[in-house]
Amino acid sequence: MKLSYSPFDLKLKHTFTISRSSRDISPVVLVELEHEGIVGYGEAAPTRRYGETIETVMAFLGSLDLSGYPSPFDLENILNDVDAKAPGNTSAKAAVDIALHDWIGKRLSIPLHQYWGLDKSKTPLTSFTIGIDRREIIEQKVREAEEYPILKVKLGGSNDEEIIRTIRGVTKKTIRVDANEGWKTRETAVERIKWLEQEGVEFVEQPMPAEDLAGTAWVRERVNLPLVADENSLRLHDVPKLQGVFDGINIKLMKCTGLREGMRMIATAKACGLRIMAGCMIETSVAISAAAQLSPLIDWADLDGAILTTNDPFDGVRIEKGRMILPDRPGIGVVRRG
Repeated sequence: MKLSYSPFDLKLKHTFTISRSSRDISPVVLVELEHEGIVGYGEAAPTRRYGETIETVMAFLGSLDLSGYPSPFDLENILNDVDAKAPGNTSAKAAVDIALHDWIGKRLSIPLHQYWGLDKSKTPLTSFTIGIDRREIIEQKVREAEEYPILKVKLGGSNDEEIIRTIRGVTKKTIRVDANEGWKTRETAVERIKWLEQEGVEFVEQPMPAEDLAGTAWVRERVNLPLVADENSLRLHDVPKLQGVFDGINIKLMKCTGLREGMRMIATAKACGLRIMAGCMIETSVAISAAAQLSPLIDWADLDGAILTTNDPFDGVRIEKGRMILPDRPGIGVVRRG
């Protein structure tokens, strides 16, 4: 097996702002795994929140030698060894995982959802993300999201009520709120969530800092909206401890090391009585389409990372009126544009 990789700068349609950062370009690393003339595609979308950069991804991938494994079908041994190579580096590990799964699907000539026995007609609606911004830009973003029935709104700053009122002045669509750990005290979180209960909000994602799990449990006892874990839900071992604190979890391939662990997190969350969302970073259609292959198993989707960009180099999952349409192609279902 031969592993190759290169950095790529994704350009955003709008400056993307959440409670802790803002950017116009989102760098990723694109991966190709070649064996027996078949190429599997993978992607790493690193974030400093989890200690990764383009440089750390490139260094980690450069440290790997997959030549000693018989084929990508040796998936368990390969991924166990990759995971043990160094702590962290979850998006770099996800890139290898996605490429291996893509190769396997291509080798078998079937899409991954078919490989797993999933019904492609059961993909959920995906939300469209509205980042923190000025009133006029938020209004523009809402108009651009005309075909999406669900909006995911980034809050956690000083103008939360202004953002929601601006959106409600334009649309009555369902809103999902993501505070990205932005509410630093229990009292602030309760106050904001109780106000949001009156604004047609479906749930609130990560209201409190991840390290304050007890604070989140305190908040949950005092509000009516479901709470969904994101920064508290990284890998499989996180899931059981979220029972009684959150109502659901957000699984991102870049946080959990890829499809293999994502599938295990889905099963564990269901056993724990937690609902499941599949989320993403700003990513190309490679990582988005990979996550979408799992989507018939989940309750909610937030897989709009590629459509927020202007230069996605791949064609993969399509979105029609918010519904994800899985491509009839093997593996993760992507092909290079042009």
